[in-house]
Amino acid sequence: MKYLRWLLLPFSIVYGLVVMMRNWLYDAGLFESRSYTKPVISVGNLDVGGAGKSPMTEYLIRMLKNDHRLATLSRGYGRATKGFVLADAITGATELGDEPAQFKQKFPDVTVAVCEKRTVGIERLLPQHDVVLLDDAYQHRAVKPGFSLLLFDHGRLSGPQLLLPAGNLREPFVGRYRADVLVVTKCPANLTEVQQQKALQKLKPLSYQQVYFTSISYMPLQDIYGKRKGELPPAGSKIFVLTGIANSDPLIGHLNYLQLEVVHHNYPDHHQFSLKNITKLAADLQHNAPPGTMVITTEKDAQRLRQPELLPHVEALPIYVLPIGVMFLNDAEKRFNETIQNYVRQY
Repeated sequence: MKYLRWLLLPFSIVYGLVVMMRNWLYDAGLFESRSYTKPVISVGNLDVGGAGKSPMTEYLIRMLKNDHRLATLSRGYGRATKGFVLADAITGATELGDEPAQFKQKFPDVTVAVCEKRTVGIERLLPQHDVVLLDDAYQHRAVKPGFSLLLFDHGRLSGPQLLLPAGNLREPFVGRYRADVLVVTKCPANLTEVQQQKALQKLKPLSYQQVYFTSISYMPLQDIYGKRKGELPPAGSKIFVLTGIANSDPLIGHLNYLQLEVVHHNYPDHHQFSLKNITKLAADLQHNAPPGTMVITTEKDAQRLRQPELLPHVEALPIYVLPIGVMFLNDAEKRFNETIQNYVRQY
């Protein structure tokens, strides 16, 4: 399939010309790009999904929520609603999308909102908040954030950087130069100096751009409501995995590294799970797995599994959530935190 995508290269050239013209119009001031008098931090990527924006946004929430009136603003991809929606205790993935629903579940005291037009959302939030975190907003040029984090999946960085539809880029690779900080995510925990240098040669950061390397930190298992439920089974055990995310390779790689026998029920990114999907999973467990076999899913997927029509069937299965976090390499966490905190203190 990946070789067939090269046939789409002419369409990528046309798409790239359109995106470059759009960016030029914003850079030249012919299209309005609004800035704000309070801290607005954008977390984004150039690829279509899978770079680790949600764990990074959660990292920033943990860093800032105790000292500032904090709000997160997302587009709310995959939701059934339109316009500005403010999360409360009963809104879920249907109204918000899976990532914002995940933020609200994990940080109930933090304001979580969604809006397709980020300028509208920011203007609604800023009067009551000190800091706004924009999730997946790097290409939303109508907003000029005060600080931009741009994330790159380490596993994809070494390949050709092609635009959609032949590749996975939303905009040309040169767009990275708008960012203040570049973060290479999902790195091996033992990333070598040679590997880091190869990444830096690919990124060619400008003098003012800081570059950080992070890996995935896997946490203890939870149930779909976020309550801790223990650890993964021992090596050699059979385990089922249910995902509907952009890139499940790191998760499957981690489970393979632990020498678990993985049966993967894999669906497209933001897939709205159906009763048919859950019934298929239950039948597979019944006929092809020993008693007590776990089903592992991600935090994002858990939000979509909590829909009322699915919940009784989901609760009947041994489904566990494997949360992830961000781990900075090279002892760079303190420097990164100070960079963010110094930006916020300017206001």
